[in-house]
Amino acid sequence: MVTKPAGEGEEFISIGDLAKSVGITTRTIRYYEEEGILGPSQRQEGGIRYYTPYDVRRLKFILKLKELGLTIKEMQELGNAYGDAKATDRMIPRLIEVFDVHINSIDEKMSRLASLRKDIVEYRQRMVEKFNLSKK
Repeated sequence: MVTKPAGEGEEFISIGDLAKSVGITTRTIRYYEEEGILGPSQRQEGGIRYYTPYDVRRLKFILKLKELGLTIKEMQELGNAYGDAKATDRMIPRLIEVFDVHINSIDEKMSRLASLRKDIVEYRQRMVEKFNLSKK
């Protein structure tokens, strides 16, 4: 549900609706706030959290970073630079550096998995031959 705090013209979204719209829990949003990954929410009377369209875009950016396998520390660093025009010049090279590290890590995992697959296929073939089993 979109709400408007008293005296404001811009539309805001509640924490529950935000969580639902991006597919995470409200606890995750609170955790991101506690860790400094997501800025603190605005509060309505009664302490109800609400978020601006900017907050929604920033959270989606953070979730993309998480999906890419970034650590909490990396998400903090890049999340804090999000939307800061002055930080863009240092954020983009840092983001590329982080991507390079993750690409190398993925390549290493893929190599290990390919090797493991080869070993399993060979072991399976030896068992088929040793026990005179055939593919059915």
